Amino acid sequence: MGMREWGLAFNRYFEKWMFLIIPGSLVLGFLFADMLSPMVHAVPYLFAFVTLTMALGCGLGELGGVLKRPGIMGLTLILAHLVSPAAAYLGGSALFGADSPYVVGLVLFTIIPLGVSTVLWVSMSGGSVPLVLALVVLDSLLSPLVVPAAIHLFFGTSAHIDAGPIMLDLVVLIVVPTVIGVALNEWSKGKIQGQTKPYTAPLSKLCFVGVVSLNAAAISPYVDQLKQDMLVLVPAVIALVGLCYAFGFVGTAFLRDSKLQITVSYATGMRNISLGIVLALGYFSPLAAVPVVLSILVQQPLATVHHYVLQKLNKDKTGVSGSAHVG
Repeated sequence: MGMREWGLAFNRYFEKWMFLIIPGSLVLGFLFADMLSPMVHAVPYLFAFVTLTMALGCGLGELGGVLKRPGIMGLTLILAHLVSPAAAYLGGSALFGADSPYVVGLVLFTIIPLGVSTVLWVSMSGGSVPLVLALVVLDSLLSPLVVPAAIHLFFGTSAHIDAGPIMLDLVVLIVVPTVIGVALNEWSKGKIQGQTKPYTAPLSKLCFVGVVSLNAAAISPYVDQLKQDMLVLVPAVIALVGLCYAFGFVGTAFLRDSKLQITVSYATGMRNISLGIVLALGYFSPLAAVPVVLSILVQQPLATVHHYVLQKLNKDKTGVSGSAHVG
């Protein structure tokens, strides 16, 4: 088997088993924390490569097509970054008290940009891949403005945080790799992703595993402190991630377009969690990173449940014709 075939086969298996591999990486990070801790500083570089790989698949044409539908973009961002954080803040404050670092973590999960793996789930469920790609890219480009603004909105001066370094981090982690990826896509007339995928896709998956494991290693010293909180925190995170999917699904129901509903519900439900952990550990207390880490465990299994529910709904709603929407 040649290198190209091996790379593509590896990528297929990884995507098929992602819902097990990512939690597994998290567990390995905790188990080998002593060995991995010295390498935590590599996380931003690994993360930037994952972003670049995603952006290679997105040209200006796709972005331009979606920009002609600013209403959908605006609605998705409102559901993802205003409705969801409000629910996280109110629910978290009721459970843990408004000053708890867990509340910061829950809100942080909802204000970080949409997740790269969203694209994968939308394509499997029959949504609009160009729309979700553009949403992920544009939300990522807006994140240096959205994240500090939302932190200020919800926590005011209680979170002593300087927006400058966060904005700079987001520019380096997200904006620069995205711009490079889109530019390479344009330069190669859209061919670059197909040519490089057998090499970049497996590498970016391994980088993603590295980000998850290293972040688990970084928060492992605080795990003992958490044991008594887990009974409340785990159900809270599951409920929040589930709600984020629901907001996207219910919030677009009036449009009566199942393809759009699939796309937006995944977009509002799945976040760029590795970026959330980088920010939580970099700028807040390590306890703020815990809800973000837990949401890694929850996000992929809930995506699987959501995929199943969407298939059932579309089949039941429109019989044969609905199944055309579901991949």
